[in-house]
Amino acid sequence: MAQETVTTLMVLGLTAQKAEETKKNEQLTSVLLSIVNQAVEECNGAQNIDRDVGKLLYILATKLPKQFHCHLPLLTTYVTSRKIDQEAKLLAAIKFVQNCIGSTVDAAALEASCGIGVTVTQDQIEAGVSSILLSRKPQILDQRYKFNFGALMAEARSTLLWADSKKIKEEFDLQILTMLGPKSEEDLAKSVKASKAADKTKLSSKEASITANDGNAALQNGDTTTCGLSILELLRNAPFHKPGENHKSEGYVITPNTKDLLQQHLKITAGKVRTRFPPEPNGILHIGHAKAININFGYAAAHGGTCFLRYDDTNPEKEEEKFFVGIRDMVEWLGYTPSAITHSSDYFDQLYTWAVELIERGLAYVCHQRPEEVRGRDPPPSPWRNRPKHESIKLFQDMKHGKFDEGEATLRLKLTLEEGKVDPVAYRIKYVSHHRTGDAWCIYPTYDYTHCLCDSIEHITHSLCTKEFQSRRSSYYWLCNALNIYCPVQWEYGRLNMHHTVVSKRKIAKLIEHGIVRDWDDPRLFTLTALRRRGFPAEAINKFCASLGLTGAQITIHPEALEATVRDVLNSSAHRRMMVLEAIRVELSELPDDAPSLITVPNIPGDDAAGSHQVAFASVIYIDASDFREADERGYRRLTPTQSVGLRHSGYVISVQDVVREAGKVVCIKASCAQATASNKPKAFIHWVARPALCEVRLYDRLFIHESPEDPAVVPEGFLSDINPSSLTVVSDAMVDGSLVGAAPFTSYQFERVGFFSVDPDSSEEKLVFNRTVGLKEDKGKN
Repeated sequence: MAQETVTTLMVLGLTAQKAEETKKNEQLTSVLLSIVNQAVEECNGAQNIDRDVGKLLYILATKLPKQFHCHLPLLTTYVTSRKIDQEAKLLAAIKFVQNCIGSTVDAAALEASCGIGVTVTQDQIEAGVSSILLSRKPQILDQRYKFNFGALMAEARSTLLWADSKKIKEEFDLQILTMLGPKSEEDLAKSVKASKAADKTKLSSKEASITANDGNAALQNGDTTTCGLSILELLRNAPFHKPGENHKSEGYVITPNTKDLLQQHLKITAGKVRTRFPPEPNGILHIGHAKAININFGYAAAHGGTCFLRYDDTNPEKEEEKFFVGIRDMVEWLGYTPSAITHSSDYFDQLYTWAVELIERGLAYVCHQRPEEVRGRDPPPSPWRNRPKHESIKLFQDMKHGKFDEGEATLRLKLTLEEGKVDPVAYRIKYVSHHRTGDAWCIYPTYDYTHCLCDSIEHITHSLCTKEFQSRRSSYYWLCNALNIYCPVQWEYGRLNMHHTVVSKRKIAKLIEHGIVRDWDDPRLFTLTALRRRGFPAEAINKFCASLGLTGAQITIHPEALEATVRDVLNSSAHRRMMVLEAIRVELSELPDDAPSLITVPNIPGDDAAGSHQVAFASVIYIDASDFREADERGYRRLTPTQSVGLRHSGYVISVQDVVREAGKVVCIKASCAQATASNKPKAFIHWVARPALCEVRLYDRLFIHESPEDPAVVPEGFLSDINPSSLTVVSDAMVDGSLVGAAPFTSYQFERVGFFSVDPDSSEEKLVFNRTVGLKEDKGKN
């Protein structure tokens, strides 16, 4: 049987090896066998199917989406009769039938659209190519073979629509040779250079493609180099359907009512893109949600559409007001404004009505299996699946009116998901007050039931969600079509995960419960509120999401990749200040009489528009303990008893005169101070503060020791056993430039030679608190 299949596929001109490979794709093989059987009959034998016909039939099988396979026999006949004899004509025919919702095709319109019966003669090809070349003749003569003829050939193909592409190319080559003559040595030399440049261009294009479309290549070593696309630029070219062309998407189910429903949908949306971001309000958004926000809001913005923020509030026992507020705050912090804010609970009445309708249609039933009975793989089938409709309707009403205890009854749908789950639950009983509807309901719809129906109600054009929901796509389409309502298109993209952290709401709640982190916004977490508190700019998070591209692959990122993007953004936006973590007092003698009390320092070096600030300068300053050593060491270029050092921004050089110790610890350095000149130019300049403000500095490291704290093979005793004891270091007596007193929470600064820091909301009038956002780029040569 297997060999017979290979032999049949070879009728299309496939080699034995290609036929063997094709056979592994059962769905494609089934389509090809159907086409071959029809072609053999129409051509009066396999021997009459030549290579060109076979190639077109193979293209037909691979290019025509499944939902349009009702048109396969028609298009096969056009190919076997040689009315369609070019790939361009076939692709035009495929495009035409995709616009035909239903099984009826206007044959005359089809033939006109794909050039059936149209023959482009050699004379027409010659005239067309000649016209195009003559219109660019001066440039061609000037640039000769360096001219980009590819663009002209593309123009010819669009002008001579149904001409043979091979013949167009041959005519171009002939007329170019006639116009320019053979290539000279100079032409060939230029061609070599151009070829090398083209190779480089191809390489960079490939690299850009990997970053924008695959998202994996740049992630292996924490590299976030991209082709520089913003999220809007990336999503402007996303391979999604146009509004109203839902039926052209792979896997979309066409019904007799699809055409009318899509026409009504277009009237409501005015043909604009409409997306939604539908978080559950039972926790704080994390870095993975940032990608979802950027894709949903970004795709709408890129196409002049709108995006709703819809709270999926169908699980009242876990929902809190702070989560509703926090979600909206984070969406707006990332720079997006919802065109509408909705709730799944807005539609509870309609969802209930539709549930009753499904029962009446024999597509849902009330079941009394306990939750523990239907958990896991291959649970026993429900003995109540075929109960009478009227009985299920009565029992469903009893569920609504509180006549069952929790777990005693559920409403289940009669379908099987791709993952094998049979008859998913649509409604369950929960005697919990809802934050918006109060005690009006004691039955609540599940995500599987609510998700697609709310999308339909809101006329969402693109239901964009993470890859794990791909297994629910069939139920999404099934529910909408079962109720004969508008059906959006579900598109999936790869979920973003992060090493060295957990993002599960349940696990973060445990970390808080055990006192390991303070709250949802603890800067060691990767919730969005935590990242904001740590000082990550929204711009950096958006850029990072864009750098990952639109890939279907699940991605796990090392935190260093995100930190690199954060560092790049802060480097060009964060104002510079000076701060010392472990202060040593320095008393300056011989301070020049004309020494200034205030020194003007640029906020961002090289950026005059960023302005400047003034720092105090006095006879008593403080330097960091790491910038002084009592003994000279090879390669150490900062302050020692025998080595001078410069003070940043001041123009002064200091030299040690005496060292004061208490209990063996250096507490004060007495130093001379002189104007820096060519003769006393120091090897290094260090940061310092004068008349400083005391502050608290929180230095953060990875919360977990291992990359995958949730992996039992790596951390067998569970994620709570993997906590890094050095994940937080608090410096309570650091000193900072006094000009920062009163700095607003979340303001970012670069503390020179130390790192990037953000003002923490715990700051008070008495004491500032700073969180280290990221360190500076490490320079191994600095000592």
